[in-house]
Parts: sequence; structure tokens; C-alpha cells
Amino acid sequence: MANTVHIDVVSAEASIFSGEAEFVVAPASAGEVGIYPNHAPMITTIKPGALRIKQASEAEETLIFISGGMLEVQPGVVTVLADTAVRGHDLDEAKAIAAKEAAEEALKNRSSDIDYATAQAELSEAVAQIQTIERLRKNTH
Repeated sequence: MANTVHIDVVSAEASIFSGEAEFVVAPASAGEVGIYPNHAPMITTIKPGALRIKQASEAEETLIFISGGMLEVQPGVVTVLADTAVRGHDLDEAKAIAAKEAAEEALKNRSSDIDYATAQAELSEAVAQIQTIERLRKNTH
């Protein structure tokens, strides 16, 4: 058996992924973090972006968009507690582009009733979704 680590990805709605991985790459708040089997224990916050999981049985990486949350690494187990998690192939590009444009418009129009921090967070999430879709497109072509 290949040297693997167990990973669970859960959101408030459902368990998104559970399985063995050769490595995991997560968008931690301080930058991307790579996790291989026997990684040192750690806990960190994660920001919107693509969670990449390389399974031993698959040629391609599994991509999951996460909008933020927590990452915990323990001996043999990686747990991602995501605010929102969506499998890469389930992302809606048109919806993400529309959300990005709406957030950019709200940021331009400072006199609107929208909170600047909320608009900035929505823009960041929409951009991360679009980047995840583009990464998925590169992997499949």
C-alpha cells in the first residue's frame, strides 16, 4: 500500500470527501500549505481557494473549492472544516463571474448600503471560485 494520509472534508451542509491521499494542498491564511503523510501536527485557518487532493488511485488531483474554515493535521489524519465546500466540477462559472462583477460594482460605488468588508470578502470568494474552475479546466485538457 502506498504511503497515504486520511483526509476528511466537511462543511456545515455535508461531508464532501473522505479518503486516502498521497498529499494535500490547502489554501492556508498565510499561504498554501502542502501536507504529506507523517506531517507534523498543526492547526490553521484557511481562506477561499482550491483544496487539492492527490489520491493514490487517481491520475488527476481532486479539486474542492472551500470558502474558508479550519485545517487540522494530526498523525495520519487531515481534517478540513470548511465554511462552504463544493466539488470543483459542481462550481458554476457564470454564477461566480456574476458574483465577482456584483462585488466589484459594490466596491466602486462607495455610497451603496453594502458593507465594504462584506463586498471585499465576496469578491475574494468569487475570484477564488473562478481560479478553481480554471485550474480544473487545465487539469482536464
